Amino acid sequence: MGSDNGTRSVRFGTYELDLRAGELRRSGSKVKLQEQPLKVLTLLLEHPGEVVTREQLQKALWPEDTFVDFDHSLNAAIRRLRDALGDSAEDPRFVETVARRGYRFLVPVNGYPNLVHAAAPPTVARPKHRPIVLLTVTLALGAMVGLLIAYWPHGSKSIKLGQVKQRRLTANPEEDPVKGAAISPDGRYLAFADNTGFYLREVDSGETHALKLPAGFSAVPVAWYPDGSHVIVTRPEGPYSQSGLWKLSVMGGSAQALTADGRRPAVSPDGSQIAFVRGPYLENAIWLMGANGENPRPLSLPKKQYGTPAWSADGRKIAFLSGIYSSHIFKLRTSIRIYDVGKGLGETVLSPEDARKEMDGSSGVRPDEGVQFGPALVWTRDNHLIYSISEPIPNQGDSNVWSAPLDTAGHITGPSVRLLATPDEVSNLSATADGKRIAVTKDSENPDIYITELNSAGTRLSVPRRLTLDERRDLPFSWTPDSKAVLFTSDRDGTFHIFKQEIDQTVPELLVGGNERAMGPRLAPDNATVLYVIWPNLGESVLQGRVMRVPLSGGPPQTVLEHSGTANLQCARSPSTLCLYDDHGANELSFYRFDPSTGHSEELPQARIHDPTAYSYNWSLSPDGKVLALCKAKTTEKNPSITFLSLEDGSKRTVEVAGWAGIANVDFASDSKSVWATAFADSGQWELLKISMQGLARPMLKDDTMEMGWAIPAPDGKHLAIWKARQTSNVWLLELF
Repeated sequence: MGSDNGTRSVRFGTYELDLRAGELRRSGSKVKLQEQPLKVLTLLLEHPGEVVTREQLQKALWPEDTFVDFDHSLNAAIRRLRDALGDSAEDPRFVETVARRGYRFLVPVNGYPNLVHAAAPPTVARPKHRPIVLLTVTLALGAMVGLLIAYWPHGSKSIKLGQVKQRRLTANPEEDPVKGAAISPDGRYLAFADNTGFYLREVDSGETHALKLPAGFSAVPVAWYPDGSHVIVTRPEGPYSQSGLWKLSVMGGSAQALTADGRRPAVSPDGSQIAFVRGPYLENAIWLMGANGENPRPLSLPKKQYGTPAWSADGRKIAFLSGIYSSHIFKLRTSIRIYDVGKGLGETVLSPEDARKEMDGSSGVRPDEGVQFGPALVWTRDNHLIYSISEPIPNQGDSNVWSAPLDTAGHITGPSVRLLATPDEVSNLSATADGKRIAVTKDSENPDIYITELNSAGTRLSVPRRLTLDERRDLPFSWTPDSKAVLFTSDRDGTFHIFKQEIDQTVPELLVGGNERAMGPRLAPDNATVLYVIWPNLGESVLQGRVMRVPLSGGPPQTVLEHSGTANLQCARSPSTLCLYDDHGANELSFYRFDPSTGHSEELPQARIHDPTAYSYNWSLSPDGKVLALCKAKTTEKNPSITFLSLEDGSKRTVEVAGWAGIANVDFASDSKSVWATAFADSGQWELLKISMQGLARPMLKDDTMEMGWAIPAPDGKHLAIWKARQTSNVWLLELF
């Protein structure tokens, strides 16, 4: 591209791009912009007001022989460009996302008066959206074929990796993730939903059909009936309720309610029964009901965390993920079990130790964060169990698909085979009736730290600016005393370590490294020491956590005390010397006062909480050391609330937060008079609230596309470090030959 303005600079708004130097400036000041986002900006500026397709951007950024996850990398480049411009996908001023096509630059561009493009942008072929009624005959024929499939058990044949072919079914941008998807029994269609609607995509041709839903009925497909013409969808009954299950015809018509409280359904091969999960987080039960929701009843299983059931070919057994929360390691210990529905008997077929052996090929237990099974399963008609396993460090945020052969009794008969090796996490699996096609939903959620400024009146926040620029998990916990740097935990170099980053810098400084999980850095009252917690690893023989200290200026860490079950600690600010750590037991949450120098500790009995769901509590200590704020994190409640506990006299005040499904986290404001709370709705909307101890809530920041974890205020009260994450989600197809 070229320009005749002599300096080869392009201007838009208050920004100027120097094409020769490859530098972006705002009002004369240089703006940090990496190479790939710079290339994206350059191409967009060549076509102001026009749609630049993702394919054009892909060709411009990466040669044809480059091996890279194009969609993930392009999404990251667009996000970094928006961060540099102070832009957002929700309310774009510069870069607009054009759904399923590409991006458009919105503002006028100066500096290309005589620019002549070598070629006009290629015409984008819009998907052909045929009326859904035209699918009726095709679907009916597919259903007839599906009903001819024999549902009797077979012995399994070995699957080899070379017999697996993979391709992508959806390419949604990060602003519009796939909310749910399932492949039809005959393998012809993928039902999926995103922020724009509910769709049927023809798997072989890619042609997409929009399904018109009843007015006000927002639904996500999760399973098909064997007839190939009905799907089970999930949707919340109301703003404060759990998701319910509905039966919906893909040929149109009204939806039929199955159960008001249910998720993760699986229809039996003959279509007569539905197995599904019901209950709160970590306290699930597996239920059965008829095909139309009749006769719901729980199976005789203990309450745990359960994944999506998978039926055997004869409809007599189900396989499912079973998870037990371990308060000592703050993780789920997962296994895969098979349960005989008629006999009421079950057994474990794959344990965490089995998963580790598959991953590293040894019989030893590797002392890492622990390999875990994913929530979704497929039990094929030729008796293969398809499941997912998380990857070992440093790729612990990814998981992939494996296959294990079974005999007719449901026992593992040979080694597992890896079917997929791609980035991101497997969140869902669905398969055709013959098990030859498997739809794999892969998600990615990498929380980053955003900085925002609070105006002097405390009533408005500036547009959040991204601080951490990597693609790993970055979690803020504290600030330096001068309010110029954030202390955070990140797994950017493998396991979780502790970093310090100035808010005007792009690269952090490593404060605590090593091979252990270092979590939750907090500033001690002396303003010179950082306290943190070592979380034990799943593979350790002794699951003992430790509270550690390290100089803020750097140096060797030292052990303060050892205590199992400690997840978090916080300290007040001087002149208070109070520091607390928690103890998560099976049915209670306790708090201990401790001395950061000597390690001496004692329990605060007035703060003990007796609750079977004690694991769900989030808490914050006021900077003056006088009050403890507590809430149940990420649990859907009709009236979510915050409890303020006085540590001076033991008195309590509980305030309700109306209009939201739940509260995720609370953190005290720097003046100790209010808390910053992240609230969420069933629709996926998040909002940052500032709530006084009298219950007055002021909305401060709203987000419809990104999750907000928590907000940590700087000591001067002028800045917030916010945990925000955007989830990407797309579907891949595995074909087994």
